[in-house]
Amino acid sequence: MSQRKLAELQHALQQRASSQQLRTPITVEQYAGRLLGIAGQHYINFSGNDYLGLATEPMVLQAFAEGAARFGAGSSGSPLVTGQHQVHRQLIDALCDWLGVDRVLLFSSGFAANQAMLSTLSAKTDTLLLDKLSHASLIDAALHSDADFKRFAHNDLPALEHYLRQCKHAMVVTEGVFSMDGDSPDILAVLQLCQQYAAPLLLDDAHGLGVLGNEGRGSAVAQGVANSELFCLMANFGKALGVSGAFLAGSNTVMDYLEQFGRHYIYSTGLSPAVCAAVIKSIELCRSQDWRRDKLHSNIRLFKQLAADLPLLASSTAIQGLVLGSSEQALNASTQLREAGVWLSAIRPPTVPKGSARLRITLSSHHNQHDIALLVKQLRLLI
Repeated sequence: MSQRKLAELQHALQQRASSQQLRTPITVEQYAGRLLGIAGQHYINFSGNDYLGLATEPMVLQAFAEGAARFGAGSSGSPLVTGQHQVHRQLIDALCDWLGVDRVLLFSSGFAANQAMLSTLSAKTDTLLLDKLSHASLIDAALHSDADFKRFAHNDLPALEHYLRQCKHAMVVTEGVFSMDGDSPDILAVLQLCQQYAAPLLLDDAHGLGVLGNEGRGSAVAQGVANSELFCLMANFGKALGVSGAFLAGSNTVMDYLEQFGRHYIYSTGLSPAVCAAVIKSIELCRSQDWRRDKLHSNIRLFKQLAADLPLLASSTAIQGLVLGSSEQALNASTQLREAGVWLSAIRPPTVPKGSARLRITLSSHHNQHDIALLVKQLRLLI
């Protein structure tokens, strides 16, 4: 074993620990929607992405169990080798009907789907234009692609247009809801710029699907843009839909190309059939049970009303950010909240830029008024 390499790794770990950036795994003993059971204690959970409370919905759990019993726990191979199960086809059809797109490909995670989207659809002659606050999966995909890569100032349309004027073959990449700040771009304005400069628009809507737009169809629909107007759409099943996995959606031509040339799709084991069965039920409930979105948005309004005096980032979504500055400050705040029965993890660099360590508050339809009032009361004690 190489002692030199081990020493390098140990040094990197020590540096991360000394800068208060070392991540510590937590074992959750019980997940019960708004509550987490950890080390024999129960906490009100304000760190999860289960926005609609579907992760513990009995009908979704039953669909998961029945899917496993009927189709098996695993798909056993790549969809292009083993073939898709009937339940994969059913999920694809459900997504196409829900989102109004021609075709869908399924992936094991949003990270893998974003890797496939950017690395496969771009070429050496292209320039990928990413919002400055794009998710790590998009940044890594752009860095590993053959295309050139530039980042424009966050939600800055003039900055985007500046690059569009400069780049002969540009592809624009942004998010429906930014995962750390909770804000959104003007998707219609971005689309119009893309149309003006003949640039494809690729949208990561991981945090918009299910919670925004009619029937939860996502951020684009909420802003008056049909999903079919996007060159490619990525979203996942592990946020508002409460399960796991992800998908890419678009026209037949774009999806056919991804199917034939997307290495992350071709060479990965297909999504679990049991997961597919659960997601189908989750989509059904998401579309039909508007009360989940209504409760979530009511909770968002209540939180913003009660916390109006706190220095929150500008966001009208379930993601509310409270920037504290240093990693040490964020960790101390998280510890104090934990002592008061609130689970709210500190978000530190490199996940967010240096000097912007924060509490990333996420709201759910499962939270009640008492939960939110307690959270705001405890946040005030930190400021």
